[in-house]
This record gives sequence, structure tokens and C-alpha cells, in this order.
Amino acid sequence: MAKNQIADHFSEAIEILQKFNTVSNFEKIENAGIIMVESIRNGGKIISCGNGGSMCDAMHFAEELTGRYRDDRKAIPAISISDPSHISCVGNDYGFEAIFSRFIEAMGNTGDVLLAISTSGNSRNVLEASKVAKDKGMKVIALTGKDGGQLADLCDIEIRAPYSKFADRAQEIHIKVIHSLIDYVENNL
Repeated sequence: MAKNQIADHFSEAIEILQKFNTVSNFEKIENAGIIMVESIRNGGKIISCGNGGSMCDAMHFAEELTGRYRDDRKAIPAISISDPSHISCVGNDYGFEAIFSRFIEAMGNTGDVLLAISTSGNSRNVLEASKVAKDKGMKVIALTGKDGGQLADLCDIEIRAPYSKFADRAQEIHIKVIHSLIDYVENNL
């Protein structure tokens, strides 16, 4: 029974990936990459955020740009909102829903890009960050799942993982999108 359960994870992952594998989704990724490259060329940066596994993805995205993905090159300006002292300070003083928006308020500039990651599209703190980013003249690229949630209406480009019952399938699509975006940025700067 355990082997069948393991095999089911891989079969379901393949099925979701095949559903995502469309020209429309590849165009969205390319358009998001274009926005990111344009921001960086104009002196901007990319700020990323998410909760739980999505925060790990936001951190992974930023570290690949500031560090190295596949090729040696200059560091690319990117940061994830993941500093525990910031999160605990703002969470304590303003509430968990403000942990990302306060950072955007302090560090975001017109022309920057927010990579907002929420498998439900309804994470309150990600929504608040997206609102502040839009108010500051930033572009918002959203990685979502399910039906896109409220985040779908707050972003410039939404890249949505196909519907699945659990967040892990959406996260698997998100990491593939993230690697594609990193590769696009790295190859087009």
C-alpha cells in the first residue's frame, strides 16, 4: 500500500504539470520575466514574499538572483521578506497581516517588482503587500493556485497552478516557474 501511495504522488504531479504545460502559461512567465528584467535594467529590484513553503520559495528565488543560478554573472538585486526580527516586530506591533506590507512600505520603490506567492491567492499578508506595492508604483507578479483568490485581481501578471486539492502540487508548479523566471532574468540581462 505505501508504494502505491508514493507512486500516486508522482502520477498526480505529472498530471498537474501536464495541465500547466501550455503556451499561455509560458507567455505569462516570459512577460513576467520581461517586467523583471526591465525593472533591474532601470535600477530597480525584485522583492518576494510568501508564507510557509511559499516563503521558502520566495527566499530561494531571491538567493538564486543575488548568488548564482547556472552561470557566473554579477549579482542581481533581489530580496525576500523573511527576516525573523522584522516579521516578529511587525507581527507583534501591527499584526501578522502587515508583515510584508510594512517591508514594502519601507523598501519598495516605483519601478520595483513584487513576486507575491500564495497557493490559495488569499493570504491576507500577501494581499496587503500587493496593495501597498501597487500604491507605490511597483509591478506585482503573482504565483497562485486553486482559483487565484483575491490576489488574481491585485496583480499585473498572475501565473496560476492548475487546481489541486492540496498546496503541495501548486508549490511544485511554483518552483518550476521560479526556476524559469530566474533563468529568463539571468539570460536577458
